[in-house]
Amino acid sequence: MESLGSAPADPVSYEGVWRFTAPAVEVSVPQARHAVRDLLGRQGVPIEEDILQGLLLIVSELVTNAVKHAALLSPQLAVEVAIGADWVRVSVEDNHPYRPTALET
Repeated sequence: MESLGSAPADPVSYEGVWRFTAPAVEVSVPQARHAVRDLLGRQGVPIEEDILQGLLLIVSELVTNAVKHAALLSPQLAVEVAIGADWVRVSVEDNHPYRPTALET
């Protein structure tokens, strides 16, 4: 039987969004990195090692930035990991009441 058109693909079993919080302290940097690595492994995300290492470096940098620049007024940070069929998005948020402004170049 021939199919005309394409049916929507079923979601991949590892797709989803996960969020966790951590105190805005230095020890949270490696803990967040390990939590993201463990999540990707538990979900069975097929990711090449060099891409994984780059992603974990990004997690470290984002959490470090929140710890260094927002911890005084935002003692907690949140890490969100969203996984699609061929992408991973990581975001780190704090509740610091002031937002930086871009430098003029």
